[in-house]
Amino acid sequence: MTGSRSSSRGRRPAGPSAAGSGRLRLFYALKVPDSVAAELAQAQSKLRGNWRRVEPAQLHITLAYLPGVPADRLDDLKRLGVQAAQTAGPLDIALRGTGYFPNEGSPRVWFVKAEAAGLDPLAEALRAGVAELGLDTDDKAFKAHVTLARKKGPAPRLPPLVFEDTGWTAGHVSLVKSVLRKTGPVYQTLSRFELRGAPAGDAAPDPTAKLPESAGQPQENS
Repeated sequence: MTGSRSSSRGRRPAGPSAAGSGRLRLFYALKVPDSVAAELAQAQSKLRGNWRRVEPAQLHITLAYLPGVPADRLDDLKRLGVQAAQTAGPLDIALRGTGYFPNEGSPRVWFVKAEAAGLDPLAEALRAGVAELGLDTDDKAFKAHVTLARKKGPAPRLPPLVFEDTGWTAGHVSLVKSVLRKTGPVYQTLSRFELRGAPAGDAAPDPTAKLPESAGQPQENS
């Protein structure tokens, strides 16, 4: 498939679920811009059976998922977002081919792979920063992708789709809250952090780097 490029500047804890314990489900993400989401929606239209597509406005790349965060730690995570974004530059995201999680047997998730220089270091920096704060991420290794659909019952696989020249320049990271509903998760953006560093491909972001006092105020990116 061909398309156009767009520009926009741990471990899972045991015990009660985040929703049941009053904790927050949060994640750092790169949101897919509308123009790219529209092309992915065309691919989603090929789904049959019990696949539940992700709404185009909610498409994203998850950098770090935090399944159970106490509400009083939210400002710490905003400061971490500011810090990581200070040393990470804009990312030229390229979408590749579709695939399934798991690939063998009955898959639960249909996704499209994403690539960009600097993407892995940014995710690693955020995850390391979360660990430094004494908080948990899930135990899944980072594999850059955009989830297109989740299976809710018997459903056929689609043949692989390949995207050519489809992607965008990601200029910011979002901190997002996920609220679980019967119809699926609803996402609320809590903060945005502009990527102000050198172009991707240089040194990895350092979440412990000392910042000017003004840069540590999370409300400036809210």
